[in-house]
Amino acid sequence: MTKRLLLFDIDGTLIDSGGAGIQSLKDVLQRQFGVTDDLRGVEIAGQTDTGIVRQILQKQNIAVNEKTTAAFLDLYVEFLARELPLRKGRLLPGVKELLSRLQARPRNVLALLTGNLRRGAELKLAHYGIWDFFEFGAFADDHHDRNKLGPFAQRRAREKHAIDFAAAAIDVIGDTPHDIACGKAIGARTIAVTTGNFSRAQLAAHQPDRIVDDFSKLDAVMADLGW
Repeated sequence: MTKRLLLFDIDGTLIDSGGAGIQSLKDVLQRQFGVTDDLRGVEIAGQTDTGIVRQILQKQNIAVNEKTTAAFLDLYVEFLARELPLRKGRLLPGVKELLSRLQARPRNVLALLTGNLRRGAELKLAHYGIWDFFEFGAFADDHHDRNKLGPFAQRRAREKHAIDFAAAAIDVIGDTPHDIACGKAIGARTIAVTTGNFSRAQLAAHQPDRIVDDFSKLDAVMADLGW
């Protein structure tokens, strides 16, 4: 049986946190630097947490180095844990059933390929009850550049399953052009889902291998993708 590695993005693909992450970033900026900022001009969707923090610090003319970035991220995770229960977030359509059905098929290996810190990913997905579906992941802790994360996921898959997953046996699933790009960077099949901030037309311009509206019509989606 040939196994397939399915690498999922989080925000906009699996969950909508109700803005918990963005609010936490704003709160850190206020607490740590006394700055109120709506984060306009900071690209967030599809970026890594480390990359986002670098943008924020640069925008405020604050030194960008390991110390300032790490301090910002530590406080961000603390605020995120507080903010998640206060928000009206949700699992996106069909996600819980999708993960349950995929996990039940031994050929599927479920993992994460996300711009979240590992600590932030666990907080978010545990809050919505789906953290335990994923065996491992590649996170913002690994690299600030989203396109560099794929090889980390591949290495962890190899370590866990003693399989060198060929590019043709890997799917990268996400809701932004950055997800498509990071999938293409490792030669994976790219699956774009329109549950985030990008329309079908916007995603199509980046030439993913497949586009799905959401996972609510699960039988049709799984049949189309061969899952």
